Amino acid sequence: MLGLGERLGIDLGTANIVVYARGRGVVLREPSVVAIDKASRRVLSVGEDAREMLGRTPGTIVAIRPLRDGVIADYTVTRDMLAFLIRKACGNKSRLFKPLVVVCIPSGATSVEQRAALDAARAAGARDAFPIEEPMAAAIGAGLPIATPGGNMVVDIGGGTTDIAVISLGGIVVSDSLRVGGNQLDEAIIRHIRRVYNLDIGERTAENIKIGIGSACKTDGEDEMGVRGRDIVSGLPQTVTVSSIEVRDAMAESVSQIVAAVKTILERTPPELAADIIERGITLTGGGALLRGIDLILQMETQIPVHVADDPMSSVAIGTGKVLEEIETLQRRHTLRPVR
Repeated sequence: MLGLGERLGIDLGTANIVVYARGRGVVLREPSVVAIDKASRRVLSVGEDAREMLGRTPGTIVAIRPLRDGVIADYTVTRDMLAFLIRKACGNKSRLFKPLVVVCIPSGATSVEQRAALDAARAAGARDAFPIEEPMAAAIGAGLPIATPGGNMVVDIGGGTTDIAVISLGGIVVSDSLRVGGNQLDEAIIRHIRRVYNLDIGERTAENIKIGIGSACKTDGEDEMGVRGRDIVSGLPQTVTVSSIEVRDAMAESVSQIVAAVKTILERTPPELAADIIERGITLTGGGALLRGIDLILQMETQIPVHVADDPMSSVAIGTGKVLEEIETLQRRHTLRPVR
């Protein structure tokens, strides 16, 4: 018996944390940012409020991302962030009945990294925590028929990692976790603007450029965008105009790495499953799936149909929610078990 209390699925992403509550759906979607007092290390705000502070804080306050490349970089801050989110998702009930939590882990995470994520969830107030690999959760959330004896390929492009997997009969046949994601695309844009225009810009500005005019391949309508930042030479604020072509060129190397990793997984896929993938296509999930043209370039390079999930940013969290519904069955089959 798993007892009373909420059951939560947590997509512990580098850029965003999405929380799914059984019976209620996605209840929280917050940026993975925490504002802390530098002297006391006390958490001041979490999520969107903290994100607003990125690059804008006084010397006594620092806004940080405690997750890097899909895994915990700062255990204490991650624990405090999870405690805040669990309380917000469960309300006062979390004090009486601690929630059961399923946490998504990148497929390439080490056992130490996996244990750190689960320990942080337990320390934050979870009664128990179970891991599920991110591409498996993404495939379930995207509605792929993973329980059938056929090949299903999912590419989950997150903020810090890209997880690629071929799934059949409820298990991962081949997988890879590439430490390239939306954050690396943002960093490529920051470096380009600095090198070409001698202009310093922040993470939020780079992300706005990526969303506004970024693309993975040539699109019908090329565009331009005004970008504000600080001139490196004079130190004064300045505005420059950036084109979608140069943004695409700046991101090209990271996009090529994702394409190459997808090709490598296809090469390692057993022939029968590869035939299924040709018929069923590749499914894209994660925030990176919203980058214009990413599906087209993958389709051109692999000659396989590529589909973007209906709600790519929530697919992983929705997948954890479906796992929560069947958690007793999965435990009996020893498919899902806590890591100590």
